[in-house]
Amino acid sequence: MAEQDESLLERARGAAEGDLRAFEELVTRHRRGIVANCRHITRNPNDAEDLAQEVFVKAYFGMDRFEGRSTVRHWLQTIKVNHCLNHLKKQAGKQHVDLEDDSLREAPQLSTPAVAEKQAEAGSERRIIQRVLDSMSETVRIPLVLRDMDDLSYEEIAQALGIGLSAVKMRIKRGREEFRSRYAEMSGQARAV
Repeated sequence: MAEQDESLLERARGAAEGDLRAFEELVTRHRRGIVANCRHITRNPNDAEDLAQEVFVKAYFGMDRFEGRSTVRHWLQTIKVNHCLNHLKKQAGKQHVDLEDDSLREAPQLSTPAVAEKQAEAGSERRIIQRVLDSMSETVRIPLVLRDMDDLSYEEIAQALGIGLSAVKMRIKRGREEFRSRYAEMSGQARAV
């Protein structure tokens, strides 16, 4: 039977200097979910791996401050949410090039035949889900990801985002409706190819 996260964290805390086995086991267990959610929160697959790595570094150096009032999984999610939201705030003033910009589509180095692109997208439901989430505003996407992917409670989401409980519920409701609509539209387009 697999060792519980909490006992792994205790072993990591008490390990000799340089013995990272227990903490590495925690990373292995939670890495995939943390990376995926960093990607969905920030809409940036290029930064997701780095952000997840930074989350685990923060967790490693902060594990002595873990008080056990929540699960280790929830503690890691809280670190992830705060780290990703801080990253978004830092990125707010920066300008990024949108590869979907029509003026860039004419650049031969960036073009892909439309048929090949559509066939690649049609084969992957994960890509459709990512496209749907990417097309949604942060206002509804982030609470939706925190609720439906991270299983955070409405209260935890309200606290993490610094908004009221009713605002969280409304944003999640709107986010789910928008997701369903866009998913139906995008998956229909993928099947038409």
